[in-house]
Amino acid sequence: MKKLWKLGLASLLLLGALAGCSTESSLESGSDAKPQGEETKADKVTIGLAISTLNNPFFVTLKEGAEKAANEAGVDLIVVDAQDDTAKQISGVEDLIQQKVDVILINPTDGAAIVTAVESANKANIPVITVDRSAEGGEVAAHIASDNVKGGLLAGEYIIQKLGMKGNIVELEGIPGTSAARDRGKGFHSAVDGHEGIKVVAQQPADFDRAKGLSVMENILQAQQDIQAVFAHNDEMALGALQAIEAAGLTDVLVVGFDATDDAVKAVNEGKMAATVAQKPGLIGETAVKTAIQVSKGEKVEEFIPVELELVTKQ
Repeated sequence: MKKLWKLGLASLLLLGALAGCSTESSLESGSDAKPQGEETKADKVTIGLAISTLNNPFFVTLKEGAEKAANEAGVDLIVVDAQDDTAKQISGVEDLIQQKVDVILINPTDGAAIVTAVESANKANIPVITVDRSAEGGEVAAHIASDNVKGGLLAGEYIIQKLGMKGNIVELEGIPGTSAARDRGKGFHSAVDGHEGIKVVAQQPADFDRAKGLSVMENILQAQQDIQAVFAHNDEMALGALQAIEAAGLTDVLVVGFDATDDAVKAVNEGKMAATVAQKPGLIGETAVKTAIQVSKGEKVEEFIPVELELVTKQ
């Protein structure tokens, strides 16, 4: 009996020792392991978006498209708004660099001035992708935009067709120095220049702004009212020009814009604007984030990623 009791006690002691070793082993392995979720958080991609202005509906929609793609992919998106101020945008990009984001998306206020910010990101080994407007220097992994030259061409060809190859046209240009203004103007002039009956009688910048579109158009109409059409490099300027035209009592001037914002499409369907070029800003924002995620993983992407566009006329 004593022998059985001793054997049972020895078994219990052995089980206790094994349990102790097992507990110690699990504690040791747990001390080196990351808490649940910590590894995912540390590896999470963070993308910066330096946008030119959120006072323009087009760029609001672009930002919303970027946010949608970021949420779906489970990545962080930090947005800085330059409010059309180049110095503020450069400062915003520097802030994103200090936050050590993985990729920076830049929608430049000025293609030449933004080069210093792109180069700063290059030095910090942070990839840069330009969106809607390009940068004139620095290393850029990809450029995502509509084919603005083609859009300007579509607008010009439509105006010529509607005017029957004869008429005076006003061109309201975007912010000088932006690739969007340069390319849309290039496409437009490739369509209208060289036609004997077509003349661009005024060509002035209104900085992609509705209020400036109104004031610039008012000044043009004070000097000359023999105008048959207006091509504006974006819808905000087109809508401002439309206000000036209506205030002047003119009813037969074709107004063509660019962007297909909600206000512009409404004006087209009401017969107030003749047309607008749709370049789908939400899709540009989505594509930019998806491309940034690819770049963050070291994947190769195309240098230029075009987003489709189309001419919108009254339904």
